[in-house]
Order: sequence, then structure tokens, then C-alpha cells
Amino acid sequence: MINFIKRNTTLFFIASITLGLAPFRPEPHLWGKIKWIMGGGVNLQPMDWFDFVLHASPWILMISSILLKINLKRRS
Repeated sequence: MINFIKRNTTLFFIASITLGLAPFRPEPHLWGKIKWIMGGGVNLQPMDWFDFVLHASPWILMISSILLKINLKRRS
């Protein structure tokens, strides 16, 4: 699994830009969810949490992939 994450940084980047930010207008969906959560999450439903995790997962995978590659270069 770790090798899969290390090898697919480009795939995770594309997924982050497309799925992680869609819909783009009036503001990226993930950004709106983050603002909502930071504002106290008033009326936040379980479906909203699921939606947040769904849109954040490509970003989490991309950051994990980059950190694993940096760690691998540091060890070499």
C-alpha cells in the first residue's frame, strides 16, 4: 500500500485538482466546507462530514505521497 501511494503522486495531484475542488464556482467546494467547519459547523449534518472527507481524501493522499517520497530521499 505504501508503494502504491509513493508511485501515484501525479494521479493524486490530478484527483485533488478535479475531485478535491469541484465544483469550482462560486468557490471550491472543499474550501467552503473548511470555512463552514472553522466557523463552528452550525447545522453540520453527517452527510456534510462524509462530503468533506470525500473531497479531502485526494488531498490527504497527495500530501502523504509527497511526504513518503521526501522521507525516502532523506534515508538514501
